[in-house]
Amino acid sequence: MIDCKKITNIAEEAMKGTDLFVVECTCSPANEVELLIDSDTSVSIDACVELSRTIEAAFDRDEEDFSLTVASAGIGSELKVLRQYAKLIGSPVEVLLRNGVKLLAVLDAADENSVTLSYDEKVSVEGKKRKELQHVVKTFGYDEIKYTKEYLDFK
Repeated sequence: MIDCKKITNIAEEAMKGTDLFVVECTCSPANEVELLIDSDTSVSIDACVELSRTIEAAFDRDEEDFSLTVASAGIGSELKVLRQYAKLIGSPVEVLLRNGVKLLAVLDAADENSVTLSYDEKVSVEGKKRKELQHVVKTFGYDEIKYTKEYLDFK
C-alpha cells in the first residue's frame, strides 16, 4: 500500500517557496490516493498537474500501481489545517458546533488550540420580556467544533 506520509513529504518539498500547502492526503486499500492542496491566494490547474507529475515520478509503477488525484480544497469544503483558518481571518464562516448549534460568524482569530468568532446572538436582558440582538465575541476550542467552512453569500 502507498504511504500517504511519503506522498505528503514529496508534495511539501515540491511546493517549497510557493504559497501552496498540503491540506490532506488519503490513501485507500486499493491504492487510490487523493491529495488536497490549498494556497494563500489560488490554486491553478497547472499547479495540480505539475505536482501530480512530480509525485508520480518519485514512485515506480511497476513495483506498486496506484491512482493519484491532486486537487484543490474546494470552495465550501471544511477547513482542516491552521493555515486555511489563517487565510480566512476577517471573513465570514459557517461553524457547526458538536452540540448541534450552527453559527454564521466572522473569523476574528485562529491559533493551534482555538478560534475566535464574532456574531450577533439573541440574548435575554434582565427586566425585558424579549431577547435582544447583541454582538458576541466567543472563543471555541477545535474539540468543540464539528466543522468550519468558508461562508459564501450568493445574494
